[in-house]
Amino acid sequence: MDLAKFREQFAVLNRIAWLSTPSSAPAAEPVLRALHTELANWDLGDFSWPQRDQAAQHSRRQVAGLLGVDPEHVALVQSVAEAVATVAAALPAGSRVVVGAEEFRSNIFPLLTAEQRGVHVEQVPMPGGCLRSESLVAAIAEDTTLVVLSDVQSATGWRTDLTAVAARCREVGAQLFVDATQSAGVLSLPEDVDPDFIAIHGYKWLLCPRGAAWFYVRPDRLAALTPLAPNVKTSPEPQDYYGGPLSYAPGARRLDMSPCWPSWAGAAAALDLLLALDAAELERHCLELAGLLREGAQERGFRCSSTEWPSHVVTVAVPDADAAVHRLAARDVRATARAGALRFGLHGFNTADDVSRTLSALESTA
Repeated sequence: MDLAKFREQFAVLNRIAWLSTPSSAPAAEPVLRALHTELANWDLGDFSWPQRDQAAQHSRRQVAGLLGVDPEHVALVQSVAEAVATVAAALPAGSRVVVGAEEFRSNIFPLLTAEQRGVHVEQVPMPGGCLRSESLVAAIAEDTTLVVLSDVQSATGWRTDLTAVAARCREVGAQLFVDATQSAGVLSLPEDVDPDFIAIHGYKWLLCPRGAAWFYVRPDRLAALTPLAPNVKTSPEPQDYYGGPLSYAPGARRLDMSPCWPSWAGAAAALDLLLALDAAELERHCLELAGLLREGAQERGFRCSSTEWPSHVVTVAVPDADAAVHRLAARDVRATARAGALRFGLHGFNTADDVSRTLSALESTA
């Protein structure tokens, strides 16, 4: 599918320029159809539990393909926080964890909880919301157990050099946890990174409904992890509902959470749509548009967020970001206020016209 055809799948784009994907993606028609079908079948009583689970299982294979890993190594969860908390719970007292001081709370709060039982958490300063690679690498010491980071920062769009971070982790034997929620579906993961853990919530760049998330665990790390909430889905036979003994499914399925069916029906449809695109073309397109937006904003006298690597998320400083969001919305441009700035995200459905429209609307906020 080409990007023009992709854009046609979003009816809302006939009315507005949607640059708020870092918060949530707009609804694609195939996703809406899947949700409507799910709800209609429920209304008619025409469904079965095993049938409803099929979409979630399909999405496991889809995300595994996106990451280039075996589906057996991908768990179905409901949030990134569950994935981070699962890893944090396995850390013994005395472990040393490195994380950005302004990381998204789903990443840092589970670690701070572990700190209460003797895990040491070192928070790396993030001036301007930027987790600079050299600062993070310098904080990774010989006794570091785990490094947790978003490869693209939610507040600023800052993109950290994962290759450098991964190399340092390998050098000292530290494990690497990557929250790819703000990148997966648009940016490719460098092949030489090979994280121990990857978590993705799909309601942003993967175009899914909220509540569908995935947790990749490298096979050699799986034995150390225990399900946060053992349940019927973590058992070897998920259709056996009653009694013991306690036992876990093979592979990452032992970490599955019981799926919220409508979310996963929409997720499978969203991933089918996204995976029909050429990944290299999609990444190139998004980065080019973000570059146009950054350049245009700076030419108009606005200050944009710093960047180490090219990012598809751009933040623009304005005097009153919350008020500016409303002024942009009045001109049919959707953005978000974060950290005192306007945050814009460029996806494959965006166009150069969207950028021009946004720059024009930006001038009204000055």
